[in-house]
Amino acid sequence: MRKQNQDIAYFLSFCIEQYAHRQKKTGAETATLFDQLGLLQYLAAHFDVLHSQSAQWIMEDIDDYINIRKERV
Repeated sequence: MRKQNQDIAYFLSFCIEQYAHRQKKTGAETATLFDQLGLLQYLAAHFDVLHSQSAQWIMEDIDDYINIRKERV
């Protein structure tokens, strides 16, 4: 696995676990939600910018993304 792909995988795992803990959900529930909303693709596509932000900032960005996606449904 290329180094960047591995870094992205670790980052996605970090985001899932942090968000799951924050929302008191399981990692599996959170991963499913992220996948259904296209959030995994968003996080991977913007890895270069997002991974250098604080965990709090990333969680707020995830909240914003989820809220926007849910409004469109």
